[in-house]
Amino acid sequence: MAALDLSIVIPTLNAAGSLGRCLGAVTSAPERGVNREVIVADGGSQDGTVDMARAMGAKVISSAPGRGGQLVAGARAAGGHWLLFLHGDTALGPGWARAAADFMGAEENARRAAYFRFVLDDKAPAARRLERLVAWRCRFLALPYGDQGLLLSRDFYEELGGFPPLPLMEDVALVRRIGRRRLVALDVHAVTSAARYRRGGYLWRPLRNLGCLVLYFMNCPPRLIARLYGS
Repeated sequence: MAALDLSIVIPTLNAAGSLGRCLGAVTSAPERGVNREVIVADGGSQDGTVDMARAMGAKVISSAPGRGGQLVAGARAAGGHWLLFLHGDTALGPGWARAAADFMGAEENARRAAYFRFVLDDKAPAARRLERLVAWRCRFLALPYGDQGLLLSRDFYEELGGFPPLPLMEDVALVRRIGRRRLVALDVHAVTSAARYRRGGYLWRPLRNLGCLVLYFMNCPPRLIARLYGS
């Protein structure tokens, strides 16, 4: 079987505190039959993010800040036939490369997308409750978010029109175009930083996120939603 070419695209903005863990997970444990490149699409970091990314072997490109636009730029710079989009504060768990290779190697997945299981790096019971809520959202609403990663072929990505250049909700927009029947859950952890939940609260932060989602579905301008999300 021919080697699978995978490009991992990571948007960053002042992510030095978490990027090392993310890059360490995707650059370690090479998988036989998978050629891997890592692209960091940086939105103007001032904290050493770019130096760290380069030191760990990633290709760095510059983009205007805004996660949607950074993802678009990263995909444009990618050379792989397969694309894995991943947030800089998310570290994929052991076995991710094997699971990804199995997904990419199956012919029926050429027009499907895969995501990973949401896990927080926090031992608090509230974190486990939130993980169960996210699992419910993925199962019943078919809405995995960007912090769970998204793996799909370049051809399928381009057929879908790619990510819209939005400051927020770019993941929701693309996943809705993919549709429930073309989403596949991989049984591998995507361990995401719980810092924003510790800071914003395990009750209020998810409620704020839900409010942002409702506003998006009501066609509220994404830039206004981004202000609420980041406030």
